Amino acid sequence: MASMIPYDRYNRLARVAFPFDDVFDSFLAPATAAADFKMDVEDAGDAYVVSAHVPGVTRDQIDVELNEGRLSITVDKKDSDEQKAKNYLQRETGEYTCTRGVFLKDAATSGLSARLADGVLTVNVPKQDEKANVTKVSID
Repeated sequence: MASMIPYDRYNRLARVAFPFDDVFDSFLAPATAAADFKMDVEDAGDAYVVSAHVPGVTRDQIDVELNEGRLSITVDKKDSDEQKAKNYLQRETGEYTCTRGVFLKDAATSGLSARLADGVLTVNVPKQDEKANVTKVSID
């Protein structure tokens, strides 16, 4: 199965120094991109726009939550029965769970919207009015 591992010069050097194929097939296999996703956060003036690249994931497999300024995006991808029945030689798109988060200090708790199109999840998080955060305290 060593021939199916993509070329990596460090992996190749390790194989020369330690010629045990079974060990390196499992431990030095490259990390799959499917177990993680990339995220961009943009300050659009009156809102934050968070774009998460989640190809091959459906709406039901994504959970978006805003809790005290922390926006969390969780992807929980499960295989269907049809996929489980196949006999794969190598699989990099299997089941996985991944959570990414970002702290948005002045995020409003209402008016959030999310859209999934072409493998990109876009979450719009409006900002709170700065005056709403200011509280005057009278001194006795």
